[in-house]
Amino acid sequence: MSKVIQTCWILGLTLLLGCQQETPSKLSSVPQKDFISHQVIEWRLATSWPKNLPGLGMAPERFAQLVEQMSNGRLVITVYGAGELMPALSVFDGVSNGTIEMAHSASYYWKGKAPAAQFFSSIPFGLNAQQMNAWLHYGGGMELWEEVYQPFGVLPLAGGNTGMQMGGWFNKIIVSPEDFKGLKMRLPGLGGEVLKKLGGVPVDALAGRELYGALQTGAIDAAEWVGPYNDLSLGLHQVAKYYYYPGWHEPGSTMEFLINQQAFSTLPNDLKMIVKVAARAINQDMLDDYTQGHIAAMDVLLNEHNVQVKLFPNTVIRALKYARDDVLNSEAAKDPLFNKVLESYMANEKSVKRYFSYTEDALSRFELDDKNQPQTLTVTMVK
Repeated sequence: MSKVIQTCWILGLTLLLGCQQETPSKLSSVPQKDFISHQVIEWRLATSWPKNLPGLGMAPERFAQLVEQMSNGRLVITVYGAGELMPALSVFDGVSNGTIEMAHSASYYWKGKAPAAQFFSSIPFGLNAQQMNAWLHYGGGMELWEEVYQPFGVLPLAGGNTGMQMGGWFNKIIVSPEDFKGLKMRLPGLGGEVLKKLGGVPVDALAGRELYGALQTGAIDAAEWVGPYNDLSLGLHQVAKYYYYPGWHEPGSTMEFLINQQAFSTLPNDLKMIVKVAARAINQDMLDDYTQGHIAAMDVLLNEHNVQVKLFPNTVIRALKYARDDVLNSEAAKDPLFNKVLESYMANEKSVKRYFSYTEDALSRFELDDKNQPQTLTVTMVK
């Protein structure tokens, strides 16, 4: 890494920490003399999330604040929540046709435009957040992502991760794979195709704010959104009885910043670097935010709302995994670009999971039984 990039990274991360402490009004306050000596470029960024939604909604806000500070006010990005400029799932087209310069969303929403796009969010039984970042930034994934979006005039950047998600909210107990037959569930991307293999009915055109009403009226039987951090704020525990885990469909969901290629090409080189470094910083910041947010929200769901948390039976998980493999093979046979990305993804997944079997996974297999552990631990210091 060059000294220039290192300096940008240090500046970006330092300012990110500052963003978390300062109010938006302070962040947008840039001395007038700085505007006089520099051209001010104004961009619009539309998201697929409710305005200021914890995690998803705050990531683009922090990104815009960081870019404005790092550029000394030369690049000002105004963030719009879902529905303010355009519908939540129209932001890709908005960036592609130049209506807006940027968006923040998730790539599996665009499976109808480019099936291979789904790999860059999350696929069932796939990579976790740490592994996704490694594949994208050092395993060739980012180059493939750019290739998939290039025909649309869109430049992608990783824009955060929710961590492993929960399995969803249900109003009936899942005992066997047969319980998915006829089940209408909000489940996007390849996860929805897997559900279909088991006889379920995936619904992927619902935004987060629509899930409460859809569950309440019976328009859908089950839904997954993200996890405790967002699910609590959406009130999903009020309209569904059972909260299932694990989130087999999204082990580590990467979000995306979408940038109009023509707009990006007109930026000076230093602003291009600022946009990329800010996105990279937010990519990690969102994961940190979600990890702590999930922990706190789960405590509330369990201790204050008495939510019934249930584990999918092994027979169900096994059936879902087999269905996942069938879906991937079927899609690869239809789309050469999907197959190209699949080969890269699966080769990386095989290697990374082998390595993790010696590290994190090996440690997690050791379950400590508190009843059999000594009440105190004595440590002898060696002088």
